[in-house]
Amino acid sequence: MRRSRITAYVTSILCAAALALTGAAAAQASPNAAATGYVALGDSYSSGVGAGSYMTASGDCKRSTKAYPYLWAAAHSPSSFSFTACSGARTGDVLASQMSTLGTGTGLVSISIGGNDAGFADVMTTCVLQSESTCVSRVNTAKAYVDSTLPGQLDSVYDAIRSKAPSAHVVVLGYPRFYQLNGACIAGLSETERAAINGASDHLNTAIAKRAADHGFTFADVRSAFTGHEICSGSSWLHSVNWTNIGESYHPTAAGQSGGYLPAFAGKV
Repeated sequence: MRRSRITAYVTSILCAAALALTGAAAAQASPNAAATGYVALGDSYSSGVGAGSYMTASGDCKRSTKAYPYLWAAAHSPSSFSFTACSGARTGDVLASQMSTLGTGTGLVSISIGGNDAGFADVMTTCVLQSESTCVSRVNTAKAYVDSTLPGQLDSVYDAIRSKAPSAHVVVLGYPRFYQLNGACIAGLSETERAAINGASDHLNTAIAKRAADHGFTFADVRSAFTGHEICSGSSWLHSVNWTNIGESYHPTAAGQSGGYLPAFAGKV
């Protein structure tokens, strides 16, 4: 009987120790658990171009109240929220004008960047207005840029983020594939062009994910969330060519932000 009581006592101590270690591990697995501030950096996919409801004060940056950073902040109430993502931003723009609010109190950072550096807008303009062969050639030029030049540009941005916000949990978001192949579109680009553009998106995402991982950042892949919601799907979360507001072309709609980008981001926070 006495041995049984001793055994029970030792068992209870071991269980308590195990629970304490489990709690410590969980805290380490969620580095942003004690986040004091959230800073949203990046390009139009983070500012919310295409989602509407743009904040007047954001001007040409077109920051939307329906963009995933704004939606996440509204739902989780971080102690501070700085939304500096801007339409058209390249890596150099992030370095020059978006990082002033990063600091030791920043617990969470999100960013999408790289598409404009790789010539996203020119690729899509070329493919819409010129021949199939010219489109494919322009896509291949963009992919070569992603291989040769973009990694160094991403390194500069990621190094600066870590330097300015050493304790932050950084989530780097990628880009969706734009087209559902063999989908519902009956006009526009050829299947060859659509496949080339999708392949370029995959190529860009692979490069971004690699640089993010090498810096200890978390990559949030949005492609699975957008599957079934690409252009030509019949239920698109992306604008096709928008002749009324050309800048919104090939950007996520409000549904793409809330149904695609937001859960991809939230799942990595």
